[in-house]
Amino acid sequence: MPAWTCPKCRRQFGRANQGHECAPAMSVEEYFSTGPAHERPVFDAVMAHLDGVGPVHVEPVSVGIFLKRARTFAELRPMQQWVALSFSLPRRVQHPRIARKAIAQGARWYHVANLRGPGDLDDDIRRWLTEAYLDSPP
Repeated sequence: MPAWTCPKCRRQFGRANQGHECAPAMSVEEYFSTGPAHERPVFDAVMAHLDGVGPVHVEPVSVGIFLKRARTFAELRPMQQWVALSFSLPRRVQHPRIARKAIAQGARWYHVANLRGPGDLDDDIRRWLTEAYLDSPP
């Protein structure tokens, strides 16, 4: 359950009065009506995995798709040839699948894995995505 829903844009956030670009989220279908063809199959693979983990609030906005419980635990952002999957964990992961240097912010580490297609969602990434979900407040 989110801590706060913006009364103007109706988006959900983990903290009351959290700063954000106040623009309503799109529907999933509206979001995928444009953009690269490789993006939807990656999203579908991620969601198929998360369906077995627990309920997810999907929030498509102009820059990508935020995956939330009370707060965002993962993001999918389209790039020219892949989808950047970012997720936060309470620990740093050092692994060849991590595409960028992990960034520390407070007690959390933010990681990015590049997914060119649904087959790139391997056991390691599914495990980290599950951990990010379970570590996020409900």
